[in-house]
Amino acid sequence: MEIKEITIVPKSSQSLLNISEIWRFRELFFVFVWRDLKVRYKQTILGILWVIFQPLVTMLIFTVLFGNVAKIPSGNLPYTLFVLCGIVYWSFYSTALSESIDSIIGNQSIIKKIYFPKIILIIASVITRFVDFLINFAILLIVAVFLGYIPHLWSVIPFLLALLISSTLAAGLGLILSSLNVKFRDVRYILPFFIQISFYVTPVVYPMAILSERNRFIMSFNPMAIVIELVRWPFSGTTVITLSQIVFAIFFAFVVFIIGLWYFNKTQQYFADIV
Repeated sequence: MEIKEITIVPKSSQSLLNISEIWRFRELFFVFVWRDLKVRYKQTILGILWVIFQPLVTMLIFTVLFGNVAKIPSGNLPYTLFVLCGIVYWSFYSTALSESIDSIIGNQSIIKKIYFPKIILIIASVITRFVDFLINFAILLIVAVFLGYIPHLWSVIPFLLALLISSTLAAGLGLILSSLNVKFRDVRYILPFFIQISFYVTPVVYPMAILSERNRFIMSFNPMAIVIELVRWPFSGTTVITLSQIVFAIFFAFVVFIIGLWYFNKTQQYFADIV
């Protein structure tokens, strides 16, 4: 059996993302992804069916509370489809962020024993939730077709842009918060509160169109608000967001990701000592 020798050298301050190093540890990356997928539904009665039931049950509850009781308008879309668009992408973003923040602490025994690029833990958390997202997105399309809303081929563009923004933002914030969580364990308790507040300032259960022009402008600085509007656009055929707001959301998400890479690289050398 051939023994590989790995020499660990200090990274260049200009190298934010070492693709070649991540590629070298790709097998370990897939091990992390597969492990997380198996552990999540281990010893559950319904198993992977939870991925299907969660968005559907949430959709029904929100439809009753916000659509029927609160009478929140949903434009020219049925409220079920309207809110499901928000649920699918918001769930992906919030769960990917929540899991990435604990990825370093949750793997501290491995971090202390072997060397590997710690960033693959964050990426694995996002990719694991991406698998759930694909199932939920398929449910969204099925519900849309069932209700008579068949998206055109060009719909792929806003769908992918929404995925790009949400995944990049989740990964960027995950890099920052997982690093902070190593030193300040309060972060993991603050995050659920932050996500809950963010949910209500993001148009998941209500449309941006009901807001005043001033409030819509303020909300446009929230990238996830742009994400939700992008997803609804192909089904409704109309949107209140502009091209410049979409470009800003993409730019903002990548800025957060770059800052996350910088901060993660700056602090990861101390992870094994602190955790």
